[in-house]
Amino acid sequence: MSQPIWMIYGAYGYTGELIAREAARRGLQPILAGRRAEPLERLAEALAPQLAGELALPPHRATRTFSLEDPSEVKAALADVAAVLHCAGPFSRTSRPVVEACLATGTHYLDITGEIGVFESILRRDTAAREAGVVLLPGVGFDVVPGDCTAARLAAALTDATHLELAFTVERGSASRGTLKTMIQALPEVGAERRESKIVRIPIAHDAKQIDLGCGRRWVMTIPWGDVSTAFYTTGIPNIRTYAGAPPKMIRRLRRLAPLLPLVGAKPVKGLLEWWVGRTVTGPDEAARARARTYLWGQVRNRAGETRTTTLEIPDGYSFTITAALESMARVLNGAVEPGAWTPARAFGADFLSELPDVVVGPVVGSESDR
Repeated sequence: MSQPIWMIYGAYGYTGELIAREAARRGLQPILAGRRAEPLERLAEALAPQLAGELALPPHRATRTFSLEDPSEVKAALADVAAVLHCAGPFSRTSRPVVEACLATGTHYLDITGEIGVFESILRRDTAAREAGVVLLPGVGFDVVPGDCTAARLAAALTDATHLELAFTVERGSASRGTLKTMIQALPEVGAERRESKIVRIPIAHDAKQIDLGCGRRWVMTIPWGDVSTAFYTTGIPNIRTYAGAPPKMIRRLRRLAPLLPLVGAKPVKGLLEWWVGRTVTGPDEAARARARTYLWGQVRNRAGETRTTTLEIPDGYSFTITAALESMARVLNGAVEPGAWTPARAFGADFLSELPDVVVGPVVGSESDR
C-alpha cells in the first residue's frame, strides 16, 4: 500500500533536518522542501541510502524548491500533498502563506511553532479549516505538546480551576539557530500572560520564584511560552502564566536591561542580531542532545485555593520534537483527527504524552491544605 505524500518545509533547517533524517531511518520519505535547491538536494542525496525499493520517491519528486512570497507558487507546490509539516521559522513570518495555501488545496497543516501570535491566528481559523476539510495543528513539538497535555491532565483533575502555571527547565541543553532567531524576532515584546481570558503583555522576568520541577528546586522566570495561547483553547482556564528556568543572576540582569529593550527591538538591531546568530550558532550535536533532559512542572488552582500539581520529564526539546512531530503526522495522515484547528491535547488527548518514548509522567497531587 502506497504512503500518502507529505512534505517537510524547511527540511534543511536544524530541526527540519533532524526530523527528515529520523523519517528516513523509519523508512518514510517525505518530500523535502524549502527555499533553496542546493541544501535540499544535498540532504536528499545523504538520505537516499536509507530508502529502498517501492518506498522511495522518484528522484525528481524527492525535493521541491519554492519560496513563500508568491501564493500561487505555494499552492502549486502543495496541490498533490496530503499534509505538510512546516519547520521554517520564524513562524510569525512564514506560517500565514502556508496555512492559506493549505486551506486552498485541502492539505493538512502541522508546524513546530511556539509563538503565541501564530497559535492565536491559526486556532481562530477553525471554521475555515472545517469547511476546507483540513486539519490545522500548530505546535506539534516541544512547543507545546508537553505543556498542553499537562494542562489538560491538570484541568481534568480540578475541573473548576481558574489559574494555571506551567514551568520548564532544560538541564545540559542549548538552543539552535532557528530558535534564537525566533526569540529575536519577538523583541521587544518579551513577556505575556493570560488574565481573565485575555493575553496581556508583561515586562521581562515579571515574576520569578523557586519551584521543584522534579530535578530539585530551580529558579524560574516568566516567559511568553506558547501555552499562554494553547492551554486556554485546551482547558478554558482564563488565567495562565508560563515560566522557564534561569539563574538568579540572569534574572536580575534582564530586569536591569528591561528599559533598553525597545532599542533592541528596532529593525536594524534585530537584523544585526539575526546575522550574528546565523554566523555563530548551529545547534546542539547528537551527544549534547543525548545528555540533555527537560523537566516540566504544572499547577492549577481554583478560587477556593485548592491546587493540583504534577511534573514531567522528557528528552531534550529537539529530540522530543522529532518524535512528537512524526507521531502527530502519522495520526493526521491516518485520519485520526477531524478537520478543524486543534491544539495537540485536543487533537490526541491528554495521554498523548505517555504514548511517546522516554517520557516520565508524574502523578497529579493535591496540596497539603487540600487534604
